[in-house]
Amino acid sequence: MKLTTKGRYAIIAMVDLAINSQLNPAPLKDISTRQSISLSYLEQLFSKLRQSGLVKSIRGPGGGYLLKKDPSSLNLLDIITAVDEKIDQTQCGGAMNCINDKPCLTHFIWTDLNSKINEYMREITLSDITLRKDVQNIIFLRENKNVSQNQRPKS
Repeated sequence: MKLTTKGRYAIIAMVDLAINSQLNPAPLKDISTRQSISLSYLEQLFSKLRQSGLVKSIRGPGGGYLLKKDPSSLNLLDIITAVDEKIDQTQCGGAMNCINDKPCLTHFIWTDLNSKINEYMREITLSDITLRKDVQNIIFLRENKNVSQNQRPKS
């Protein structure tokens, strides 16, 4: 199974939140506009993210969402897990009943791959993503749509 839209959008929205809510809460409407994700879909995702303790909501004028933890302590696996996403490469869901209620010959390969993917997702934090040069370039280009190529930040 590959990461679904739910998991991808949750990560994208949380990266956006890490970038855009440092001083003030970020309204979902703004995240929706910036990332081209439907507002109703974001509402569903953020309900789960809030229930999992990753974000907090601020009501009223000037309200929106804030990260509940420092971006350096929020990893991608936390986000994926919060929105009920499972990363499982086995066909049997880890039950070892791939073929006639027994593990297939390559079951160990897929379970090892699951471990590697989970380990990788656990190692990457929101901070790691927001500090990447390529992400910084994307932010710069979005904020300065009319800036010429040679004025971009250096990689």
